[in-house]
Amino acid sequence: MSSAVDAISCSKGIAAPPPEEAKKRVVAAVAKNGAVENGSDAANGKQFSEAPHCRKDNDDEEEDDEEKVTKAIDLGPRVSIKDQLEKDKDDESLRRWKEQLLGSVDLNSVGETLEPDVKIMSLAILSPGRPDIFLPLPVEPNAKGVWFTLKEGSLYKLKFTFSVSNNIVSGLRYTNAVWKTGIKVDSHKEMLGTFSPQPETYTYVTPEETTPSGMFARGSYSARTKFLDDDRKCYLEINYTFDIRREWPALS
Repeated sequence: MSSAVDAISCSKGIAAPPPEEAKKRVVAAVAKNGAVENGSDAANGKQFSEAPHCRKDNDDEEEDDEEKVTKAIDLGPRVSIKDQLEKDKDDESLRRWKEQLLGSVDLNSVGETLEPDVKIMSLAILSPGRPDIFLPLPVEPNAKGVWFTLKEGSLYKLKFTFSVSNNIVSGLRYTNAVWKTGIKVDSHKEMLGTFSPQPETYTYVTPEETTPSGMFARGSYSARTKFLDDDRKCYLEINYTFDIRREWPALS
């Protein structure tokens, strides 16, 4: 695929989403409070050093509904990693669990910073029998043209690499909305997971999907991709166009 792009804004192998909702809620509670209360419902381009919230419009109604559910769970104020480790330090089992969650975090590098910082380092499209398509980041604002082109009926996966610093990022997710001739034809959300800060980058690969096929599927599409966390902090938003054609474009 090729695309016109307007940018608003693994280390240890492929990071998989948490296996169950309860674990996500518990991890989120630790990221916010540094402690877990028994019986609580709390759980686990162009890049900005301090990313703004993503632009909202009428196409974000589903995300607004999700936000209302999130607000119903009071996770409390965010605390620094240093404070998280200090809390409940006399509870041996909880202390070990936190250390396992945080891994080899350098406390000197994160200090007292409260807000996590996520930088999307690379985006790629993987398709069997084809060279990986690496999408350039950061993207140039107001760039013209198609960002990438895919063959109809082809299998593909998306591969993201990203870095996390300062603090734990809870509920990092990827969303993508697609339009054809002004009509919304697809909307997708992918939960990447909860990640602690570390020097190495993380890598995430999405499940395999198939591009649509047929006369009505071929043509040009516009799309919007976002990376957000549980607090709806937006780390990257890209608006772009791509094509689906009968054949792959010729390799240069």
